[in-house]
Amino acid sequence: MAVKIRLKRMGKIRAPYYRIVVADSRTKRDGRVIEEIGKYHPTEEPSFIEVESERAQYWLSVGAQPTEQVAALLKLTGDWGKFKGDANATSTVKTKAPKEAFVADEKKKPVLVPKSEKPAKAEPAEAPAADDAETTEA
Repeated sequence: MAVKIRLKRMGKIRAPYYRIVVADSRTKRDGRVIEEIGKYHPTEEPSFIEVESERAQYWLSVGAQPTEQVAALLKLTGDWGKFKGDANATSTVKTKAPKEAFVADEKKKPVLVPKSEKPAKAEPAEAPAADDAETTEA
């Protein structure tokens, strides 16, 4: 059985993302797989690449052949160099900078007031009934 490491397309039209999978070479592109070993999101900036290095090394060692696209991804992550015997192979994948924590602007007045700070509603005072009786008699 010829085993390939290839991309399995997922996502919507014009919004693809891929899983890096190990599959029999005769199966369909998005068909049954032996194992999923990573993810690839090309539409993000920078592209998101995540590969389980141990599993990729195992499948390469038992003879699985990567496709051209997967070979390029493995070279970026450094797994291809490790497989070929380069002890100094390192990952050159760029990662997204972490988001900054949100801080509310102290100068601006908040729009919403917490419930604990809202003033209690004052009950309207009732008008005396005697005044109403006098106006109807006249």
